[in-house]
Amino acid sequence: MLTYTNRLPRLTLPEYGRNIQRMVDHCVTIENREERTLCANTIVNAMNTLFPAQGDNQAEHMRKLWDHLFIMSGFNLDVDVPFEHVQSDVFADRPDNIPIARPEHMPMRRYGRNIARMIDVACGMEPGEERDSLVFLIADHMKKIVVAFDREGVDDRRVFDDLRMLSHGMLALDPEQTTLHEFRALPAPSKKKKKK
Repeated sequence: MLTYTNRLPRLTLPEYGRNIQRMVDHCVTIENREERTLCANTIVNAMNTLFPAQGDNQAEHMRKLWDHLFIMSGFNLDVDVPFEHVQSDVFADRPDNIPIARPEHMPMRRYGRNIARMIDVACGMEPGEERDSLVFLIADHMKKIVVAFDREGVDDRRVFDDLRMLSHGMLALDPEQTTLHEFRALPAPSKKKKKK
């Protein structure tokens, strides 16, 4: 009968494979300390054969292999080590949780956060020509976004109403005096293959 790997115990460091893990498990069970140390050296040499050192830093690489050996043994291995090996308390501390910013409420998500920020900036500006130019550019960009969603075309009044709502009535464009640019959505690409 086949033994499936999902039925076997989970590997601590799967890059070394199940055979190295079995060697480590056997090494922990050896009662004689000298034989256990000799077995641990043999396992580290096998690990070094699987993953040889890259570059000139052989000592640091061997230290890493010994640390991996202790990690794979669950820190239960008692052998003579040529290096100061890693302790289990290093893994006891968990890193702090990264706070995830909760999305703020957006009444019209299709416009996105940047449009909302630009509207806030325009609302904070002094009335004048510069503010009027910015409001026109914001409305023009809003129309581009709406055209991307609604391919049949967009009435300027709809954009002006959305702008008024998003600015809480502070920014209002008159549809009689202001005309936004006409945008057309690009036709959807055809799915037919080109002939060669």
